[in-house]
Amino acid sequence: MKIISIINQKGGVGKTTTVINLASALSQQNKKILVIDLDPQGNATTGLGLSNVEHSDQTIYGILNGTMSISNVIKNTKFSNLDIITSNVDLSGLEVETAGDNDRAFILKTKLTAYLNNSGAIYDYILIDCPPSLSLLTVMALVVSNSLLVPLQTEFFALEGLTQLMKTIERIKVNLNPSLEIQGILLTMYDKRNRLSSEVEQEARSYFKEKVYQTVIPRNVRLSEAPSHGVPVLVYDKNCPGSKSYYSFTDEFVLQEAKIGSAA
Repeated sequence: MKIISIINQKGGVGKTTTVINLASALSQQNKKILVIDLDPQGNATTGLGLSNVEHSDQTIYGILNGTMSISNVIKNTKFSNLDIITSNVDLSGLEVETAGDNDRAFILKTKLTAYLNNSGAIYDYILIDCPPSLSLLTVMALVVSNSLLVPLQTEFFALEGLTQLMKTIERIKVNLNPSLEIQGILLTMYDKRNRLSSEVEQEARSYFKEKVYQTVIPRNVRLSEAPSHGVPVLVYDKNCPGSKSYYSFTDEFVLQEAKIGSAA
């Protein structure tokens, strides 16, 4: 089992879209997936057809503030092999509420490790949808993760933001999670008619080399429509360019995992 955070401190780069569709594509390959929505906006929650407005403690907030156990909070989605721990706006108060806790960066790791050890739950992947900031919640995700997947929009300033993220990752590796690795960088919102997209792609590939996936995710209307229907685009319109690229990315991801497994 592997815990992977999907992370970029910039908003609107395709993080949640990537979480939802990678989870959906993997679950269609009979992999058992748990999505943890760690963003107070709760977009992964609504994107998988659940509500993010009910102010119940049966969310990731209830786990992190100590009022709920993980086994009581995991919810089934309407898609087989795909479970979720939902989020809502209550989560935004966590940073202030835990201000006096010196070990707060480890809360998620402690809870998740205990649950996995004691429950016998079998997931192939746990995918964490991080908030669009380098906040406490993001640090919690970095501490618990085996690796990171970084969606990078092919637009101006994209690589500048990535430099800041890299510095944070290095600090986390030194102080909190020495085995943390970048699994890969996924180019999103690619517009082949726009020269800037191909320039950002070239720059990313020359700097990050084989870390950048071959598949790029295009700008696609169906990709932005799907969340409002509470389904991944792979279910909403499996033949659109967005779906085809996420299927292709998932195949590349699985192949990469097989190589990592055989190397280990």
